[in-house]
Amino acid sequence: MFEYAPAPESRDIVDIRPSYGLFINGEWVEPQGEERHKTVNPATEEVLAEVAWAGEADVDRAVQAAAKAFPVWSAMPGAERAKYLFRIARIIQERARELAVLETLDNGKPIRESRDVDLPLVAAHFFYYAGWADKLAYAGFGENPRPLGVAGQVIPWNFPLLMLAWKIAPALACGNTVVLKPAETTPLTALAFADICRQADLPPGVVNIVTGAGQTGAALVNHPDVDKVAFTGSTEVGRLIARSLAGTRKKLTLELGGKAANIVFEDAPLDQAVEGIVNGIFFNQGHVCCAGSRLLVQESVADDLLEALKRRLGTLRLGDPLDKNTDIGAINSAEQLAKIRELSAAGEAEGAERWSPACPIPDRGYWFPPTVFTGVAQSHRIAREEIFGPVLSVLTFRTPAEAVEKANNTPYGLSAGVWTEKGSRMLWMASRLRAGVVWSNTFNRFDPTSPFGGYKESGYGREGGRHGLEAYLAV
Repeated sequence: MFEYAPAPESRDIVDIRPSYGLFINGEWVEPQGEERHKTVNPATEEVLAEVAWAGEADVDRAVQAAAKAFPVWSAMPGAERAKYLFRIARIIQERARELAVLETLDNGKPIRESRDVDLPLVAAHFFYYAGWADKLAYAGFGENPRPLGVAGQVIPWNFPLLMLAWKIAPALACGNTVVLKPAETTPLTALAFADICRQADLPPGVVNIVTGAGQTGAALVNHPDVDKVAFTGSTEVGRLIARSLAGTRKKLTLELGGKAANIVFEDAPLDQAVEGIVNGIFFNQGHVCCAGSRLLVQESVADDLLEALKRRLGTLRLGDPLDKNTDIGAINSAEQLAKIRELSAAGEAEGAERWSPACPIPDRGYWFPPTVFTGVAQSHRIAREEIFGPVLSVLTFRTPAEAVEKANNTPYGLSAGVWTEKGSRMLWMASRLRAGVVWSNTFNRFDPTSPFGGYKESGYGREGGRHGLEAYLAV
């Protein structure tokens, strides 16, 4: 293995304030309460900033600001709304390095992923939906589709800025106004986006950012003047939201958990499949709702594939997320690390065999080595529950029918991957897998033109592509 000299990205490009308020009606305001939360760098446990937590009165202020801005914003010609979205996209590109460093500091993901995956996709979503803003009549949702009103949006901590783009870009393109709540552990890039909105001269009240924890999110979701709710997060919280909104007029989309199967057939190019497996589960430390956390490999090639996979995992570098050579960054929080450890211990207790490469762990921060479990049964918790960490469960199969049965044996249905050289087999599998997205000889491939969403306990509704407009239109 090559020894790489450290190649750290500079923090100097980022100017983090010691304290942040709320972004309401185009201005920074102080919350009515005094509760604040320290956001930390998960790689070092260093406090980055103190962030205000919004209470019910603060959420009400934000919703009323969005409601006041809605008549003017929705009446604006689509071509004029598009100009703002294009402007936001260009500013994101101009500030991409700054935003990537900020994302890595607050989230713990490697700078290579923030810089090369997240930020290009963030800008691409705003560019894409800017193009739709004056073409909504041709999107297939009626000749005169109308915006819904105020969209209340709650996003997770695994892709903070990218999930913001997935939510805000289509909402604004359709003429809605927005109140967004970022995750309590990763608020900084959402707050930086508030500054981008001001830089783009977005009319006051069109986008509002309120920070806080679950109580803030609940106040937003249940506010009587919110017309649309979009949530990405855990299935448990998604159930609570669906229950609380049942029988109301509010439109709802949920993008929840997953337990995706990455299926490798004996005719697959194994070296290529190994790279897809690594990308499927160890990208972003496994903090991906559609992560390929279950590897289903055909028995005839299982030994060869596992040998190649272990050899590849031995080359992964775990460490400083700001180092451009780092492959595995920090776990986002102590709470998430405890969950990963608990489920991994359960895997060993139930009889699965655990393996990790030799991997020095830093003294400070939240870290977990890339881990592979073999000898996994479908009844094991590590094969059924979402771990949301760099942990892979390996199962085997003999026939395509058995692969489908095992892949679908989950309450989730967000994504799947199939590796084979036979196009007919790929189509046969894709038509039978109960997953919203099926990747062919790749994994975790995203594009703003392509819809994303799940079945069963992975939620409902679609984000991205033309389909992503429907959630924000009265059709």
